[in-house]
Parts: sequence; structure tokens; C-alpha cells
Amino acid sequence: MSRKLSVGVIQSAFSDDMHANIETVVSKIRDAAKLGADVVLPPELFQGHYFCKTQEEKEFLRAYPWREHPCVVALAPIAKELNVVIPVSIYEKSGPHYFNSMVMIDSTGELMGVYRKTHIPDGPGYQEKFYFRPGDTGFKVWNTQKGRIGVGICWDQWYPECARAMALAGADLLLYPTAIGSEPQEPDMDTAARWRRVMQGHAVANVVPVAAANRVGTEDGQAFYGTSFICDAVGEVVEDLDRIEEGVRVASFDLDYNDQMRAAWGFFRDRRPELYASLVSGADDDGRY
Repeated sequence: MSRKLSVGVIQSAFSDDMHANIETVVSKIRDAAKLGADVVLPPELFQGHYFCKTQEEKEFLRAYPWREHPCVVALAPIAKELNVVIPVSIYEKSGPHYFNSMVMIDSTGELMGVYRKTHIPDGPGYQEKFYFRPGDTGFKVWNTQKGRIGVGICWDQWYPECARAMALAGADLLLYPTAIGSEPQEPDMDTAARWRRVMQGHAVANVVPVAAANRVGTEDGQAFYGTSFICDAVGEVVEDLDRIEEGVRVASFDLDYNDQMRAAWGFFRDRRPELYASLVSGADDDGRY
């Protein structure tokens, strides 16, 4: 009997009321579970408005230790009740350090641990380096009750190294909670299509399904473009939402079939890591890598 895995993505607008947002996410997790989801992905930092548009010292008060974060405390019993895995994106305080993090809650309600966002953007509208240290956990794959799941956070999704590292660690599924939309310095730029395409490329190159959950709506003039989606292991979008709708989408995958395809394509068989040193070394004096 083949291993099956159903994944759901949540797309929603969020207020700046954390408890109201938790209620919204819980309701949509229930909707996804009714559709058969084994894993349900909420968007990045759904606890409130995306606060990283500007640099404000007061925003550090949004952070909590990961085990005590209200989003984690609220969703752990929901995961157990509904028998679903929930990757929960949070603003984490760890001693004097602050991270953009994800806590993996297994379908038993167990807190499996934390992943801290590796790649931290910095630019107009996305001034995350003021708020977050670069992650120190390395890329992780979680051996949940439902399957082996790799999770990157937002800006991580643009990096093929992140996806490949998780695939090499045996991920059956790659997930990306996200908060992305308009570019304040270039109002005519729309990155929605390329945002999808880069993750579809990760699916193709690693023969693994990919799902991304984004927010929608306008927050203090910044519009988030939704377009959350699930694609299969050949990069075809099988479920998605548009730029404004709120809701859930669920898709199911045959993990054994994907394993077979991955072996047949030979992407991992034919790798030459002994020749890849330039990927992790600096340039020489002539600018060569």
C-alpha cells in the first residue's frame, strides 16, 4: 500500500489582534482537516500585521520564547484533536536574541522543535535584519507522524540550496510560510509569478511536492498578493488561490511514486559534490569562485 500525504495551505488577511488571528487560523485548519489534510500550513508571522516594513523598537515586544508563544500554545491541542501536523511561524525571543522561526507541531500535539529562518532580507518594505538574527539551526527535516517534512520561511524559498539541503535530508514535502507582496520602492513591480516559478523549479529539481502559504489584503499601504499554491513533484500547480480570496486548498500525493520518480531521474545519483566547493567558498583576488 502506497504512502499517501495530503497537504493543505491557508490563505487569509490578518488583523493586528493576535488572538483573533489565531481563531482565524484554527477555523481554517478545521476546514482543511475536513478536506482530508494531514499537514496544514498557515502563512508567515500570522500572529499580526507584517511589522517589518519599518524599524520600530516597540515591535520587539511581539516576540516570545518558542515553547511559550501564544500561537504555539493554542495550536498544539488543535493538532492533536484533528490529527494534523501544523508548522507554526512565530516571532521568537531566545535570551537576548530574536529570530523569525517555525515550530513544528506533530499530529500528536508534540512540539518537535524549532527552525530559525536562514536567509534574512533587508530592503524597502522588508527590513527584517533589524528584527531577526540569521538562523542558527541549519536546514531541518521533521520526521512527523504523517511524513518527512522540510520547511523554509519566506526569503528561504528563493534559494535552491535550501530546497536541495532539505531534499538531501529526505524530505517528502517542502513547505514555505510566506508574507510577500508589493515592493514599495518599485510600485509597478509584481513578483507573484516569479515567486511561484522559483518554487516550482525546486519541485522539479528535487522531485518533491512544494506548498506555499501567503497572506492577502493591505496593511498600512502594503498589499500582499496571496497566490498561495500547491505543486506536485513535476512542478505543476495542482491547487491554488487567487490574489484576494481567503480560504484553504488541499492536495494529496503518493510519496512512494515520488520516490520512484526521484530515483529514475537520477538527480541525486548524478550529483558531483566534490566539484561544488566554489558554492561555499569566497572569491579569489580576481573575483573568480
